Amino acid sequence: MSTSHAGENTRLIILISCVATIGGFLFGFDSGVINGTQDGLHAAFQSGEWMHGFEIASMLIGCAIGAFFAGRLADRWGRRSVLLIAAVLFLLSSLGSGAATGSVMFIIARVLGGFAVGAASVMSPAYIAEVAPARYRGRLATVQQIAIISGLFAAFLSNYLLARAAGASTEALWMGMPAWRWMFWMMAIPSVAFLVLLLVIPESPRYLVVKRRRDEALAVLTRLFGTSQAQRTLGEIEGSLATEQHRPRLSDLVSRTTGKLRPIVWVAIGLATFQQLVGINVVFYYGAVLWQAVGFSENDALLINVLSGALSIGACIVALLLIDRIGRKPLLWVGSVGMAVSLALVTWAFATGSLVDGQLRLPGHMGTVALVAANVYVVFFNMSWGPVMWVMLGEMFPNQIRGSGLAVAGAAQWTSNFAITMTFPVLLAGIGLAGTYAIYMVAAIVSVFFVLRYVHETKGRALEQMEG
Repeated sequence: MSTSHAGENTRLIILISCVATIGGFLFGFDSGVINGTQDGLHAAFQSGEWMHGFEIASMLIGCAIGAFFAGRLADRWGRRSVLLIAAVLFLLSSLGSGAATGSVMFIIARVLGGFAVGAASVMSPAYIAEVAPARYRGRLATVQQIAIISGLFAAFLSNYLLARAAGASTEALWMGMPAWRWMFWMMAIPSVAFLVLLLVIPESPRYLVVKRRRDEALAVLTRLFGTSQAQRTLGEIEGSLATEQHRPRLSDLVSRTTGKLRPIVWVAIGLATFQQLVGINVVFYYGAVLWQAVGFSENDALLINVLSGALSIGACIVALLLIDRIGRKPLLWVGSVGMAVSLALVTWAFATGSLVDGQLRLPGHMGTVALVAANVYVVFFNMSWGPVMWVMLGEMFPNQIRGSGLAVAGAAQWTSNFAITMTFPVLLAGIGLAGTYAIYMVAAIVSVFFVLRYVHETKGRALEQMEG
């Protein structure tokens, strides 16, 4: 370890980052748990198709609202404080979703969970970015995406084991309650762990400086980096804020010279939106439906989802190893190119199909082509846009506008997620799988040029060097 890093408490920094990524794990678990409960929801609430669809998608509305207000509240109450609120909301959503006796109560509980997911999605990477050294900040923030995928996998595994133990998701398990209710209640375990562990980690030092709590900020920085480096870092943070004479506010996103939204905010919105326009959540939310639509059995479709989850974790590990070596921008444009090519192959394979008894059938080996290309697409996404977008949102903004910038970009990300999720069934019925995937392919192609033209590298730069 070099002299400048001699006082650094690497173990504490990693511990703090791991605690923050539990928010990502819960993000993934809450998003994935709904997949195994749909038969139970139908049986319990007797909802029509439209209402059932809204029961599934309602969380995403909460996500957009939660992401927007989390950034603003984090500037007022602190990063850790917002994560604590998210942990409580995760717990309430878990208990309420499992105990719901009607559709309205269930939707309220899921929206509360959406608030928590939205808050965790923007605050966990931002918190990590504000405590981690620049030289390995990207790797620590990338763990967030691994945690999200791990949460999805844990939810799928939990759902499977509970349904198998009961015989079906609608059958009684413990205390006479059906298994689908226990699927939601399982999320209470990591929610409580998140809440307890957040109580033992410090507040972000950069937030403390903004709030003029200088002594507290210095104490945290000393714990993280040692006495001499803490003094230097404190001076850099104060210097970056010296030109701003007021506390952070949403209007800071508007340039004082032009009166227009700052370019960096548009770039953040673009990153957040393109991450969804390439259609990744169609794979996560409709994977089983998708593969059954092209002739795979239900068991095969579920197995394909497991394979995609394993590949996603492996791809995230690749991103973790590369992000601080080659940078964020190269990973993004390589990912865009890879997704565009693989989506083109998926589109071509689906276009060769024909309807047989109302179901799409692919000729020859086209089913294999579609399967391989789709999983290649998942790999390219999870080694690039999946983790890198969240890393960049957490670090690309100057200190003064980080909370407000995250609010706007996070809301854009979840609004796009909601739009893609809700439009897929409509597009599937209207223009078919080939036409739908062609739209996602075009978005991937456009994202290549967006990255090359507008995205600037942040690798190795201190947060105080970020420009708005």
